[in-house]
Amino acid sequence: MSKYRIAFFLLTCFFSTSLFANFPTKPDAITGSTKLYKTDSLHKYINIVKVPKQYSFEFGYRNLFSVIDKTPIAHSPYVNSATHGYGFLFDYAWQLSGLNKKRPAVFLSVPMGYTVILPDNSGSKRISMLNYGWTTRHELAVNKPIIPYVSYGLFLNTLKIDGIPGGVMGHQTQFEGGLNFNTKSKLKYFAKIQYSYTSYPKLGVKERIHFQYADVRLGMRF
Repeated sequence: MSKYRIAFFLLTCFFSTSLFANFPTKPDAITGSTKLYKTDSLHKYINIVKVPKQYSFEFGYRNLFSVIDKTPIAHSPYVNSATHGYGFLFDYAWQLSGLNKKRPAVFLSVPMGYTVILPDNSGSKRISMLNYGWTTRHELAVNKPIIPYVSYGLFLNTLKIDGIPGGVMGHQTQFEGGLNFNTKSKLKYFAKIQYSYTSYPKLGVKERIHFQYADVRLGMRF
């Protein structure tokens, strides 16, 4: 046996002894020898903790209260009238802070939502919006029946108008505040109010069209 093999063998014995020396043991009832707990495993001994995940679904009302279009008359400014509608959203979140439940939780999420805004009169068209992006949600209390929270989001928003081929993609910035209602199970309910500012490009001109709208939503988390 070469000196390299002897050295490798000795190192292997040393590390094996060091690794198992600190594992929990108990004496055998008959022989008196010690052995590792059968219920212990490496991942339990190291105490690996998975990042908690949270799923949310919401539904509610949307009001488009402001449309800003500074496009010159020659380039067809926005003339459609649609202000009231409804929408829903699904959200997949990871908890980033507050894992020890001693500090308020912070979540990073990937939401996807769809909204319909109905025409105000017979001369207008229905609007639909598909949005997806990232949000951060900060809870403001710990271990309370009702927990307030605030959230900030950045989205891509695809706008379509009935009767007009294709759609246009814009940028949406969103702020929201709400309340989480805890229950004895993993299921939670929430209510929120949100404000969004969205801008869309227009072909042939440098000016963009801007939408501002507010939502009132109810939902559940689990």
